[in-house]
Amino acid sequence: MPTTQQLQDFTQQVRRDILRMVHKVNSGHPGGSLGCAEFITCLYQEVMDYSTDFTMDGNHEDLFFLSNGHISPVFYSVLAHSGFFSVAELATFRLLDSRLQGHPTTHEGLPGVRIASGSLGQGMSVGIGAAQAKKLNGDAKIIYTLHGDGELQEGQNWEAIMYASAKKVDNLIATIDLNGKQIDGSTDQVLAMGSIRAKFEAFGWDVLDVKEGNDIEAILAGLAQAKSLTGKGKPVCILLHTEMGNGVDFMMHTHAWHGKAPSDEQLENALAQNPVTLGDY
Repeated sequence: MPTTQQLQDFTQQVRRDILRMVHKVNSGHPGGSLGCAEFITCLYQEVMDYSTDFTMDGNHEDLFFLSNGHISPVFYSVLAHSGFFSVAELATFRLLDSRLQGHPTTHEGLPGVRIASGSLGQGMSVGIGAAQAKKLNGDAKIIYTLHGDGELQEGQNWEAIMYASAKKVDNLIATIDLNGKQIDGSTDQVLAMGSIRAKFEAFGWDVLDVKEGNDIEAILAGLAQAKSLTGKGKPVCILLHTEMGNGVDFMMHTHAWHGKAPSDEQLENALAQNPVTLGDY
């Protein structure tokens, strides 16, 4: 079991990977990736029960589905450092014929990726289907999903959210990256959604907040609480309050880095704020 410091070191290396991957091809989405680095690190390094001997069905394993697929850099980095494929392959991000597409896809056969998630709003439906399949198969493991808050503006989510509670899909933990920002500005400016907590509760979900969504210990405590709520007849939602661009001072507190790569000088500045820990590829 890794210590908090080890998880923080792992997260710092993930941040370096994100920055270098996006910079190399001058393309990608660093803001949300950096904001979710701690969360996905905690899932794969501490919380989930899985095998790196990858199969698409994932029987008797906890499964994770990334719905907001544009934050693929953080997903790829964590998968690589968790043993799904070589860390060196991160250098192929967004290159022609790479398995590491800008948005995760399945036809390249990248271990760890079970759905294509370039189109927003679909991951909730997939996660619910996977959760129901586990129930039908007598598999007691849990489905974890991650969604952007701006992504909830897509209507398909709410059909799925209604379905999950109606069908008592209680082996599902859906996390919302609640950073309040999307590509065109704040979520309130683009399309205000009111209280997301109230909406999920009205749809029959158990909801909990992780107010410090970039704090390792707070995330682990929130995930433990969420897991304790599974199996009780309701799906579970975590509202994860994160900071887009976390860990890089000039990328934080703005939506500007949702989908913009750093320059050479900016990269050096950002890397200096995150000294190497596990070793760059």
